[in-house]
Amino acid sequence: MNQRLNFFTKVSRVFFLVIFLSSSAKGQESTAVPNSASVQDSLTTVNAANAKVPKEVPPEEETNANQDLHQIIRQQFVNGDWRFMSPVLLCLIIGLIISIERIIHLNLATSNVDHTLKKLRADLQEGGVEQALGTLNSRRNPVATIFQQSLTKWDDGMEMVEKAILSYGSVEMGKLERGLVWISLFISIAPMLGFMGTVIGMINAFDAIEAAGDISPTLVASGIKTALLTTVAGLIVAIILQLFYNYCVAKIDRLVNDMERASIAFVDVLVDYRTTSAAL
Repeated sequence: MNQRLNFFTKVSRVFFLVIFLSSSAKGQESTAVPNSASVQDSLTTVNAANAKVPKEVPPEEETNANQDLHQIIRQQFVNGDWRFMSPVLLCLIIGLIISIERIIHLNLATSNVDHTLKKLRADLQEGGVEQALGTLNSRRNPVATIFQQSLTKWDDGMEMVEKAILSYGSVEMGKLERGLVWISLFISIAPMLGFMGTVIGMINAFDAIEAAGDISPTLVASGIKTALLTTVAGLIVAIILQLFYNYCVAKIDRLVNDMERASIAFVDVLVDYRTTSAAL
């Protein structure tokens, strides 16, 4: 009997020991899973934080990005040597001043030819030549000037009026074209100055090579860079001034066509007025 009790006691102890060991193993597994999940979460957080941190930009790239157009142009001007770049810049400044003045003058010289002829015809019918001269005197454009100067020859006959139209037409055309020769001059000179800077820059580069006694890439690159910058500057100035020049020429052509058309119509108006006056 006692032996059976001892046997059951030992069996029960073994049974409880197995249960305890199995529960301990389950606890360790449940603990290990959260730990691995927490590690994964930590890695995700670190990666997100690293992604949010901006990458460092090299100082040279930041400097180049912050440079504006004015600073770049000034730096290139200095690199091209002010002795060669200054004449090119002077051509640009003077050429722009003349171009802007010409554009303003040509726009002010534009007039409504049909309205002027209509007003002239009405004045001749109402008050004659004197009233027409008074109206034309208040207008400041080439067409009105030609009409006014031609009407002053009214008493000398239609032949003198036509000659006055041709003469004063040439005078007004010369006024419109005034200043264009200077723009054309700067268009031609600017590239030449740039080419001269190119030649001098190449000469300086070869002089530096000769003095150093060796072909150094730094010496050659410096001279070639100066030469190319002056050439580019001259070409840019010529292109800019050429655009203004072409605009002025096109504007003058339109004004001259208006003057010729207005002169023909003006003669017809005077012939009609003379015929009407003679009939009365």
